[in-house]
Amino acid sequence: MSELPESVRIREVGPRDGFQNEPEVIETADKVGLIEMLGATGLRRIEVTSFVRPDVIPQLADAEQVLEAVSLPASVSASVLIPNERGLERALAHRERFQEVNGFLSASETHNRKNVGRDVSASLAGLELMFARARSEGLRCEGVISTSFGCPYEGQVPVDRVLALAEALAAAGCDEVAFGDTTGMANPVQVREFFGAALGRLPGVELTAHFHNTRGQGLANVLAALETGIASFESSFGELGGCPVPAGATGNIATEDLVSMLHEMGVETGVELGRLIAASRAAQEVLGRPLGSHVLTAGPVEWR
Repeated sequence: MSELPESVRIREVGPRDGFQNEPEVIETADKVGLIEMLGATGLRRIEVTSFVRPDVIPQLADAEQVLEAVSLPASVSASVLIPNERGLERALAHRERFQEVNGFLSASETHNRKNVGRDVSASLAGLELMFARARSEGLRCEGVISTSFGCPYEGQVPVDRVLALAEALAAAGCDEVAFGDTTGMANPVQVREFFGAALGRLPGVELTAHFHNTRGQGLANVLAALETGIASFESSFGELGGCPVPAGATGNIATEDLVSMLHEMGVETGVELGRLIAASRAAQEVLGRPLGSHVLTAGPVEWR
């Protein structure tokens, strides 16, 4: 096995990616309480909310209220997902409350149209304008490419297409590009080959892996990415979240499962696992149903 990174960076995306996929609207005070619990775990990056249209995603209609109310340690970098320039204008009214912006598009034309109602070239053009404005405001920028490892509508997505989009995002000012396994179609061999190519094409860009556990391969794919030298991951506490299109594409990898596995392998995260599990238990209470993470059910390995 290849030598693994000594430490990794984790961005917690549950407060956005997780909450937006819940059937009910979570109360603002409950969101704030859960985010603050996550901020006390040692996580250094948290995606707090998204400035999307409230009529399209009512679960995140309180973006302004959440951003203004939440209190995070100075060591935590808060990020917000921004769909377009209009969303950025809303966010900038609260500029002092966050440090990073994320913009997204799909590698697949069909998924992009179903997800945001426009073709990929139009999405990219919009992101280029949005990132230019965000950088002028001193914000760190991340570009997210959905369906990087396969599309439920088009099947296999050419690696060259994904990496060309990543190069365009880097040219637009993204310090970081995340590759999303949006509906859980990746396998470890594919992941290893993909990131081997990505590292050669994108020198100087932070490359982040965002895996879903839809088909149970999420952590195996993490290991494959680690073996290529990837040291940045996105995950969601409690295994919350998924993809709104198509139906059945549920489940980011759980942050507590990720942290537990990394710690057992001697890879540092800076995260206190016990506090992270407590946050997921609190989320279970708010939602009134069991969540899917394995460590939340079985508990951490005690002998280490």
